[in-house]
Amino acid sequence: MSGIWNGLQRLIGSTLSFFYGLAPNFGVAIILLTILIGVILFPLTLKQTRSMKAMQEIQPEVKKLQRELKHDKQAQQQALMALYRERGVNPAAGCLPLLLQMPVWFALFSVLRSFASGVADSAVRFIPEGGELEGAVRSAVAGEGTLDFLWMDLRISPSNVMSGYTAIVDGIETEIAGNFVGFIPYLITIGIVMFTAYWQQKQIMAKQQNQQQQVPGQAIMKIFPFLFGFISFSLPAGLVVYFAASQIFRIGQQALILGMGDKKSAPEPKGKPKATHQTPSPSTPSPNGDTNPAAAVSNPKPRPQGSKKRGKKRRRR
Repeated sequence: MSGIWNGLQRLIGSTLSFFYGLAPNFGVAIILLTILIGVILFPLTLKQTRSMKAMQEIQPEVKKLQRELKHDKQAQQQALMALYRERGVNPAAGCLPLLLQMPVWFALFSVLRSFASGVADSAVRFIPEGGELEGAVRSAVAGEGTLDFLWMDLRISPSNVMSGYTAIVDGIETEIAGNFVGFIPYLITIGIVMFTAYWQQKQIMAKQQNQQQQVPGQAIMKIFPFLFGFISFSLPAGLVVYFAASQIFRIGQQALILGMGDKKSAPEPKGKPKATHQTPSPSTPSPNGDTNPAAAVSNPKPRPQGSKKRGKKRRRR
């Protein structure tokens, strides 16, 4: 198991090193890593988004079954599972992409934490030798540079920037005082993480036809923006950038997927009905007030018996 974990960390480090070679900015390298992982997970994201939308669409039927079988929980669960199978809905599909990204989060956290080490050989143990990223990390460890992005050192957590921290520079422990002004870019990034997490959930919930419907797990999903913000406060800023970029990328993916679904299920536009070539009935008047003679011949309307005699009598009178 440790071999798999070390291999994942080296894979993340090698990917970051590759992207850093293309664009020598560590923040850009993290964003490119985020996009790559988002593309790899797109099939699961597609399944997740469609499953969540389908869950919303069947909520009236779910509520109906829950009312009818509220005294028999076992029968209720069986009926719900049968409904899910019939509609092809998997209630657990919404969590799958999130769960699959968690090992990436932990591996990236481990790589970033190694970059903050005061020992150069330890800091570069997960990245290939001879790359541009290795040189940048060694310079950062020596205090001759930083792995910065938008005025943030991506090796340091926002909480450390706010309260102060101890860094090892040239093998010497150095106290770095807290800096509120320097904390502002970190705070903005955390705000982006929280807002994009909220918007991602709202993007799905806005598709509900009835705002009274409650999707299973919806209450927990509302807590995610605050949870991400709280966690981001104590994580390396590079991982916070990953969170923000990942959420923005997912919003774009979901907009594409939901747009595709709307086009497929969009009703025909209301307007004039399509013209048909049906022959009007004999009783249907033409524009000049006359009935259609062809229709009268092809589909003559039977006259009631005795009507001819009554007509003669009336003329005699």
